[in-house]
Amino acid sequence: MQNTAIAKQRCPSCGKRKIVTDENSGELFCAFCGLVINDKIEDAGAEWRTFSNEAPARNRVGIGTSLTMHDMGLSTVIGAANKDSTGKPLSASMKSSIERLRTWDSRTQAHSSSDRNLRQALNEMDKLKDKLALADAVIEKAAYIYRKAMEKKLVRGRSIQGLVAACLYAACRNTETPRTLDDVAKGINIRRKDVARCYRLLYRELEFKMPVVDPVKAVSRIASIVELGERSKRKAVNILNQAKKIGLVAGKDPMGMAAAALYIACITSGEVKSQKQISMASGVTEVTIRNRCAGLRKMLQD
Repeated sequence: MQNTAIAKQRCPSCGKRKIVTDENSGELFCAFCGLVINDKIEDAGAEWRTFSNEAPARNRVGIGTSLTMHDMGLSTVIGAANKDSTGKPLSASMKSSIERLRTWDSRTQAHSSSDRNLRQALNEMDKLKDKLALADAVIEKAAYIYRKAMEKKLVRGRSIQGLVAACLYAACRNTETPRTLDDVAKGINIRRKDVARCYRLLYRELEFKMPVVDPVKAVSRIASIVELGERSKRKAVNILNQAKKIGLVAGKDPMGMAAAALYIACITSGEVKSQKQISMASGVTEVTIRNRCAGLRKMLQD
């Protein structure tokens, strides 16, 4: 705790002149009687900081910029609370004036059609973040892809929801987050075909270089839906690692490979799960699981 004595100020209770500032809790109190004079003092210290070896720049800092906000977090916002700086409620006339200021402030931040489009798209992404349980890095990447699509003028004439879903799916592929086209389409409530069409457009026009999806990352997701044990999950991962070494997973649907490996692991570990249960959890057909199981069984026998 860092304490600073204020020599000139006098305590209103005991009259002594030793007033102490606690910089951690933001309290101003008397060192003799302990009376707290103020519990919300402002920090007068420096705000700058640096994470490099260079000398810190002497500039004021605020909230970090983010691509997930249409203005990147650089504009000011009039708060929703109808109170002044001291915490007192505003009068009726002042409240109506602030309401109008708040309305015009919101309108002026998105005055062009492209700004309104971007704001709506980023709002949709924010909703999908919670629905699909996505990380902040995935949403940041999706916002970056959408801004690139706007620069290339791919947005005009296409639905915002379709392009948002395609950007999110592309971000999931890029960050190796196991989310399928069906998951994204269900989350935003549009047809899978529309998402796929927009994704193909982005892939072609923005020249994506997508990494190959690792089927091991889909194992835990399917296993948690079907409620499989840790033993079956570990066996499935071992089977997929063997398949990757001999190149068996190349060109195959990663979700189908993960489902087949889990089905074989269930049989060997004694857990009773049908192909239909695993098929519904993984989103692939039972025929696909049987076909992939045939290849994996042949590998294990060899």
